[in-house]
Amino acid sequence: MSSATQVAATLDDLYGVEGKAELINGRIVQLMPTGFRPGRVGARIFRSLDDHAEAVGRGVALPDNVGFAVPMLSSGRESFSPDAAYFLGPLPSNPMRFLPGPPTFAAEVRSENDYGDAAEAKMDAKRADYFEAGTEVVWDVDPVNEVIRKYRRSFPDRAEVFIRGQQADAEPAVPGWRVGVDRVFA
Repeated sequence: MSSATQVAATLDDLYGVEGKAELINGRIVQLMPTGFRPGRVGARIFRSLDDHAEAVGRGVALPDNVGFAVPMLSSGRESFSPDAAYFLGPLPSNPMRFLPGPPTFAAEVRSENDYGDAAEAKMDAKRADYFEAGTEVVWDVDPVNEVIRKYRRSFPDRAEVFIRGQQADAEPAVPGWRVGVDRVFA
């Protein structure tokens, strides 16, 4: 009987993957494409962030499927690809590569399979990874219930909840930025 040794995947391997994927514990984990509503919600968040970044001349907003490379975390994760993000770090010397470091703010928009106990545990673990990497604020965006839950690195287990009729923020990660919850879920 032979024992096969599997070589851990690297960021270079991840660059060669078509479609959305992340590097976790030496494995390339392919992510399912999103549906219309979650994609539209993520796009609205990105548009608002991008307008804000350009208006204040600080940071860069990024849409879905942009990669962020981080040093290996305790979970084994080495990359993120949020649905929308804001980044204050240095841009990569090769602009075709992932951003070096975690997003300052990340929005994770739930897809149809992101509900239930198992999905909640995965989302909690990913949020913990974001905070370990240095992300300041993570949004858990729920297009079914039309709720945005804001988690801060300084209070990782306590969510601030935004509902229709309110303005959601990502303070302190994105100072001065606000977006109407009604606009996000329009």
